Amino acid sequence: MKVGFVGLGAMGSGMARNLIKAGHNVTVYNRTRSRADELKPDGAIVADTAAQAASGAEAVFTMLADDHALEEITFGAGKLLESLPAGSVHLSASTISVRLSRRLTAAHRERGQHYLAAPVFGRPDAAAAAKLFVVAAGPQSQIERCQPLFSAIGQRTFVAGAEPPMANVVKLAGNFLITTIIEGLAESFALARKSEVDPGQMLEILTGSLFPAPIYKNYGAMVAHEKFEPVGFKLKLGAKDNRLVLSAAEEAGVPMPIASLVRDQFLAAMAQGMAEDDWAAVSKVVYKNAGL
Repeated sequence: MKVGFVGLGAMGSGMARNLIKAGHNVTVYNRTRSRADELKPDGAIVADTAAQAASGAEAVFTMLADDHALEEITFGAGKLLESLPAGSVHLSASTISVRLSRRLTAAHRERGQHYLAAPVFGRPDAAAAAKLFVVAAGPQSQIERCQPLFSAIGQRTFVAGAEPPMANVVKLAGNFLITTIIEGLAESFALARKSEVDPGQMLEILTGSLFPAPIYKNYGAMVAHEKFEPVGFKLKLGAKDNRLVLSAAEEAGVPMPIASLVRDQFLAAMAQGMAEDDWAAVSKVVYKNAGL
């Protein structure tokens, strides 16, 4: 399939590379040109603009940091909406607001194009290994059409529903749950440390009994040993996702008091200079509050 790919950050680069490995004809664009040039040896065609990457594509992925970046690429100077051929599909893999997903759905429909929300769960190492989990929503015919693309980047595709914003709700709720796990781990290990219990031993006990899931093992190790490098997901992006889930909750009339607590913890972390750190580093706020 002829594919455009816009946004080659920590996640997008691995995703684009795996699409190439799967045999797709991939044209890439990134605001910082050097990130796109790195994919030339793999067989990527480098576009000078997002519009060029979308022009003639059967499908175009966007993997961008936030609503503003995606709006600029799609509706603004990037001119993706104008350039994507009728009948082609825009696959938004970004973590964006429900509101913007609705706008994209309507805008692409008006131009005779298709739109799928296809956010992913997984860190950069999973993206590089084609082990992401894809959460897709939109017309079933388009999901089936794009399944070879999803299979190239991920280990499993989940269908959230027939309307694209449904996938965005799932993604935001999932990221919210990750933040609650990080917060809970940090509070638990703070209690352990102040009670002279080794946090590494406590982690082994908890993940070997009640909480064997990889997310507890992986984030638990980071929080217990305060090892937050390499940065897989920036704390400031976690704060952005928290704002989006609270916005969606307010619109739906759903109180989320734990999300409000997490928001304050992330704000405190950013105020202490941790915006560029891994979002698991928010645990430092918990430790500091505990006098550790």
